[in-house]
Amino acid sequence: LPSGLSQWFPALEVLDVSGTGLAELGAELLALPRLHTLLAKNNRLGGPGSLPKGLGQAPLGRSLRVLNLSGNRFAEVPPALLGLRGLQSLSLGGNRLHGIPPDIQELRSLEFLYLGGNFITSIPPELANLPSLSYLVLCDNKIQSIPPQLAQLHSLRSLSLHNNLLTYLPREILNLVHLEELSLRGNPLVVRFVRDLTYNPPSLQELAGRTIKTRNVPYAPSDLPENLVRYLSLASNCPNPKCGGVYFDSCVRQIKFVDFCGKYRLPLMHYLCSPECSSPCSSASQSSTSQSESDSEDEASVAARRMQKVLLG
Repeated sequence: LPSGLSQWFPALEVLDVSGTGLAELGAELLALPRLHTLLAKNNRLGGPGSLPKGLGQAPLGRSLRVLNLSGNRFAEVPPALLGLRGLQSLSLGGNRLHGIPPDIQELRSLEFLYLGGNFITSIPPELANLPSLSYLVLCDNKIQSIPPQLAQLHSLRSLSLHNNLLTYLPREILNLVHLEELSLRGNPLVVRFVRDLTYNPPSLQELAGRTIKTRNVPYAPSDLPENLVRYLSLASNCPNPKCGGVYFDSCVRQIKFVDFCGKYRLPLMHYLCSPECSSPCSSASQSSTSQSESDSEDEASVAARRMQKVLLG
């Protein structure tokens, strides 16, 4: 960037240096107190020194709202960006990212996050700690699973996951009550029953905890050590309506297809308390029981009310 930029244009609000072959953004940017939109797409950014030091503490760090660095050479999300606490839109598509740092949760004002076209294999649960996130684009990566914590993104309107390696979705995704667009095309999304995994039986502590919860054995915090009281609070209910049990650490993963909007069948992951619970909720059997069909219809109607539009193909 030319030196003296801040002196020539002290009131600059939008700067587009896309496609100019830049390998670094100079320190001149730091003194632009009114710059709210910086577009630097399709350059050669990504090496050491690509971004100016002290970015988060400079006037630019407080004013910047939109940053587009797509089509560059970043192998990781630059730590300097995580100090831009006022950032509302961040685009890093078409780079060389292999992951998303958990500290992404520091961008509390973020509303739009574009990370499509990278090599990302997993999504950190901390991503769910972005209270204002409305548009999340993770298409064209290598993501194999979605953390159930994403259901905490209550502001999410659009979720793009097409062209990944997803074989199932977490059941919790139905809790995204404001979701309007869900793009899943180009994923395997087929049933993958976990028959090759050995079921680890519950520990003695878990067996005791299950008994206390299922039989409603009364206890007070003064009766047990603090760590056991905390452990008992982590019980999860088995989704099998005929069971009524709970589980803690030991569970059986089971995929169940759910009719969605009368047109699609989505594979949702269930966590059951034991192998005996897999039959009533299983999608593996060739003939479904009337109870499981009824459950699917109920879930489908709930999902249809909650999502207005689904983009699957």
